[in-house]
Amino acid sequence: MSSPAEWYHSLPPISKAYGTACVFATAAYHLGLYRLPHIALVYEYVFYRFQVWRLVTNFFFLGPFSINFGIRLLMIARYGVQLEKGPFERRTADFLWMMIFGALVLLVLSAIPFLWDPFLAVSLVFMLVYVWSREFPNAQINIYGLVQLKAFYLPWAMLALDVLFGSPLTADLLGIIAGHLYYFLTVLHPLASGKYILKTPAWVHKLVARWRIGAPVARPTSTSRGQPVNNTPQDTSSGVAFRGRSYRLGG
Repeated sequence: MSSPAEWYHSLPPISKAYGTACVFATAAYHLGLYRLPHIALVYEYVFYRFQVWRLVTNFFFLGPFSINFGIRLLMIARYGVQLEKGPFERRTADFLWMMIFGALVLLVLSAIPFLWDPFLAVSLVFMLVYVWSREFPNAQINIYGLVQLKAFYLPWAMLALDVLFGSPLTADLLGIIAGHLYYFLTVLHPLASGKYILKTPAWVHKLVARWRIGAPVARPTSTSRGQPVNNTPQDTSSGVAFRGRSYRLGG
């Protein structure tokens, strides 16, 4: 790209929107427009004071401006963008549903007392990393110029680095659990049984079509469940996130 503006406009819609929202959330915090306790995920306030916005706002705070914030933002710009431009190309609704499903899973997991985290944005980003590592398992990753490994092991390598540096592990573990559950329901279970449990709801497709987000895709008039996996382009809008594709980057 000849300029940062062109690079920004070239980003796919969901990754661009989420990354931008995270930047604005942190900028607003530094400008003193809100206090962190007002957007944190506190279930007592959600259920007893009906502050339901906390179920959403906690997913947009990646932390104050710092090196860690920059790294997490780069994760969205790299792994989220590669997913949205690769396996989810022309399937914006499916990618949006993956993000929504991951957020719902993280909310449920965070309700467990010892897994509670007031801000789940880092976990959601780590979920993207995990799904990317399963989609491109043979891609070569270089960590700090010291270690080179296959992308399949990237989430576990990052988890090990957090252990070495003494960082909290809850956010990474929640992201791995949410990512694996999504991958299991959309790839592993369908490949084993031929049945798709988790499909993108119709309301997500309607939302994407109504707001004209991403490239338009004509949806088929009917679908049949339990049929062999179809890798043709016509199958891309069936509402299933993954269809057992045989290609792998670097494989």
